[in-house]
Amino acid sequence: MDVKRAKITAVGHYLPEHRLTNHDLEKMVDTNDEWIRTRTGIEERRILKDKDKATAFMSAEAAKEALESKGVSPEEIDLIIVGTVTPDYLFPSTACLVQEKIGATNAFAFDLSAACSGFLYALSTGAMYIESGRAKKVLIIGADKMSSILDFTDRSTCILFGDGAGAVLLEESEDETGIIDYIHHSEGDTNCSLYQPAGGSLNPASKETVENMEHFVRQDGRSVFKKATMGMADVSLEIMEKNKLDPEDVAWLVPHQANLRIIDATARRMGLSNEKVMININKYGNTTAGTIPLCLYDWKEQLNYGENIILAAFGGGFTWGATYLKWGIK
Repeated sequence: MDVKRAKITAVGHYLPEHRLTNHDLEKMVDTNDEWIRTRTGIEERRILKDKDKATAFMSAEAAKEALESKGVSPEEIDLIIVGTVTPDYLFPSTACLVQEKIGATNAFAFDLSAACSGFLYALSTGAMYIESGRAKKVLIIGADKMSSILDFTDRSTCILFGDGAGAVLLEESEDETGIIDYIHHSEGDTNCSLYQPAGGSLNPASKETVENMEHFVRQDGRSVFKKATMGMADVSLEIMEKNKLDPEDVAWLVPHQANLRIIDATARRMGLSNEKVMININKYGNTTAGTIPLCLYDWKEQLNYGENIILAAFGGGFTWGATYLKWGIK
């Protein structure tokens, strides 16, 4: 029996209205606009200010837009996967909250935690349900409210991240378009180079963890940068070589938006010109699992049916990977 192929048939997004610029951050922490731009490429980021809204809200808004653009009703969805490290709660899952918010009464739902690689991991997982014939319509969402776990006195982290969500609808492909291949890697980061110290079962919330500000992101920026640069560049070239793709065969690189220097290094390793690289880090910062679907949304009008596209990401864990697909929206 021929294996079915999953393809992206719709995209949606949500971005909070509030913009936190580098100049705003100059008033909050010891940094400046030039320093941030030259080292990261970020000029501003979006922040969800409403305390009554979080990742599930952003995810649901992105999902609604994707479904409406394709004319698919929520009741038709079989599965919802949300890639996130900032769930509304440890349980119930954010995906279950999204299911209720959009009225996907016939879907089952779960979260997937792979940090900045979360969308890629969720995409390949959802694709396998399509390929096996066990699902016909799958919502894949990458979303994070990173502002909820940022220490805005720590300039090594607070300048990097923003809030946002992107969603795609996966359905069976009727031709050669769709997700063709993926490569995922992981390596246990026992040194905790990028992590949230408290809030899990090892170090549950207490008066001490709150006072010590251990519920915020912490990272060893230098070691993470080095690992991410090598990992994302290498795996992107790896998937090209595995599928016998030359640089001229690749229409677009859709990289995780962590740092402009990492993106540039990945493109150079692949032999791609800047014109083939999607970059919106300047507008949104690092939205963690949201960056890749937000890029797909921003460039959706420029994507042509059948084009070869490489998605690539690196995240805490460590997790990293690349996905090769042929664009399937006309």
